[in-house]
Amino acid sequence: MPIDIRPERLVVVTLVDDVLKADLDVLVKLDLPRPPAVVLDFTSVRHINSSSIARLLRLRQGIIEAEGKLALFGMNPQVMGVLRVTGLDKVFNLVSGVDAGIALVKP
Repeated sequence: MPIDIRPERLVVVTLVDDVLKADLDVLVKLDLPRPPAVVLDFTSVRHINSSSIARLLRLRQGIIEAEGKLALFGMNPQVMGVLRVTGLDKVFNLVSGVDAGIALVKP
């Protein structure tokens, strides 16, 4: 999982499908800059399940508690379908790409 910590407390993370759960666990425990500005790239993620969703929600909660922002992009139809059917497409900030994500979360 490449983590790119950029200036202005901005963190761009490229998630990897076969280790998605581990990636999200690492992110939840990571000491992110305060307030965190995190963009998650789902381009390599082929599917998502309930345990990954739970981890994603924990990450979101931690970022919100730290008064930060989170954006997601690059979801394929399967992942997007799961987010829609669970109503999480209305909970998460879904954007069209990394630049849109950066613009949304930038402090």
